[in-house]
Amino acid sequence: MKRNIFLSLFFILFLSSCKIFAPSQMLRTKSDFKYSEFTQEQAMQEYKIAPFDKITFNISPNNGEKLLESNAITTINSGAGASYTVEYDGFVKFPVFGRVKLSGYTLREAEKLLEDMYSEFYNKPFVKLEVTNMKVLLFGKGLSGPASVISLANPNTTLFEALASAGGVSGGKSYNIRLIRGDLKNPQIFIIDLSTLEGMKKANLILQANDIIIIRPRNNISERVMTFVTPYLSFMSFVLLMIQTLK
Repeated sequence: MKRNIFLSLFFILFLSSCKIFAPSQMLRTKSDFKYSEFTQEQAMQEYKIAPFDKITFNISPNNGEKLLESNAITTINSGAGASYTVEYDGFVKFPVFGRVKLSGYTLREAEKLLEDMYSEFYNKPFVKLEVTNMKVLLFGKGLSGPASVISLANPNTTLFEALASAGGVSGGKSYNIRLIRGDLKNPQIFIIDLSTLEGMKKANLILQANDIIIIRPRNNISERVMTFVTPYLSFMSFVLLMIQTLK
């Protein structure tokens, strides 16, 4: 009888053992998957305005002269900085000119565009734009748990800085950090190896709006085996105890 019980439990354990060695992971790729390659231009690319960004818009005449004189900013709506949201199609609705496409522009390019447009109404307009909700998503072990939204302190935050703010890659594979960028229907997927100095250079790339960073967890097989097997061992001990009691 004992033999039958052991065989039954072993069979159950065998059928479930794949969970130990193939734990649930997000966004797996096939072994022959072709990852994207970063170019030097992409790595140093400035932050570009994206749909759903929130921006503040300030404008002052005479190349911002009043900013130096009294620190007073003259804005289109006579406020202290008008706030706008970039719509899903990349346009922003501004006073006078209506909807203006800003997505895909760096902040410097967008400021120059608006200065040229408003020069019809202002003498040497000085435009200042700021994105207030820049963020990226991180999946992996960090200070805030297995998943977190990281707010970017400035428009030229690097991957290194974002990882540092999340607590580094402790418990993760430093040689297999994945960066997903662009339209999720056809994204670019990059692998960055921080275990080497050459990989460290690539990690100095500037993050873009809504980039997704994935830190792969290290495979701790012994811990997973014990976590999985312990309930079965407890159950076997209980069964054997019951057999001895019935005898």
